[in-house]
Amino acid sequence: MTIDETLAGYSNLAFKTAWVIYVLVLAMLIVQYASARNRATSERELVTVGGGDAAVPGRVEAAPSRPLPERLGNMAFAVLFVAIGLHLASIVLRGFATHRFPLGNMYEFITMATAAAAVTGVVFMHERRYRSMWVFLLVPVLILMFLAGQVLYAEAAPVVPALKSFWLPIHVTVVSVGSGIFMLSGVASLLFLLRLRQPEGQESNNILGALARRLPDARALDRLAYKTTIVGFPLFGTGVILGAIWAESAWGRFWGWDPKETVSFIAWVVYAAYLHARATSGWRDTKAAWINVAGFVAMLFNLFIINIVVSGLHSYAGLN
Repeated sequence: MTIDETLAGYSNLAFKTAWVIYVLVLAMLIVQYASARNRATSERELVTVGGGDAAVPGRVEAAPSRPLPERLGNMAFAVLFVAIGLHLASIVLRGFATHRFPLGNMYEFITMATAAAAVTGVVFMHERRYRSMWVFLLVPVLILMFLAGQVLYAEAAPVVPALKSFWLPIHVTVVSVGSGIFMLSGVASLLFLLRLRQPEGQESNNILGALARRLPDARALDRLAYKTTIVGFPLFGTGVILGAIWAESAWGRFWGWDPKETVSFIAWVVYAAYLHARATSGWRDTKAAWINVAGFVAMLFNLFIINIVVSGLHSYAGLN
């Protein structure tokens, strides 16, 4: 089937524009993050300022103007939706250009996974207290998108014969979305470990302490990591099961300990261990968080090392 080069070009343009806008959003959020003060200090100042004069009847108080960093932070979220819309549009246009589901190589997989991470962030981090976390989520999203566009990019083309199956949109979509959700979960656990280094109300002059005290409290970060893993774990597990069913129809066996299958199973077991540790007394804090980070590392290893370095039946990266 003929590739629509025009739509393919629009897809690439939407992807690149989304990346640029994500960078703009990150820059605005960094300005707000860098100017933010310790919440407890700000609350004490607010009480001191507001506790002196009583309201005077009939007097109209002028609304205080918001500082520039706060206005930039609010603007960033409006612009963020534009970036996500373009990001999703690049996926849809790629599918129409190739007349297939756009998950046939690593470029397309990472595009879908990073879009899933951004959408998951909107769903789980819409509250104002999580705003500072977007700085740390957008960094891996931008790095992965840069690698996808510059290193792993594959021209719009039909998929290899082995991938011409109705299982492609089912299996790979579930796995890529689960991977995107795990990205947010891993970032939340890393920030939770960082936040524990700076207890609430304690001042610190080092860089890590300055970063940590602008984050949500440790308990909120831990809950966010747990909630996102609760969603991602069954999705990723379902993807592994569907992949086994597809393997039986394609290769005549459900499981063959192919490198991709093996590392996917290991990652799934690690996340199962995290959920178990998170519910076990004595493991709920740093031990469980480190297990979640290990699961995130296993996902990255599976994405890059297994797909690029190790040869196997799943070597469909689309790299030249």
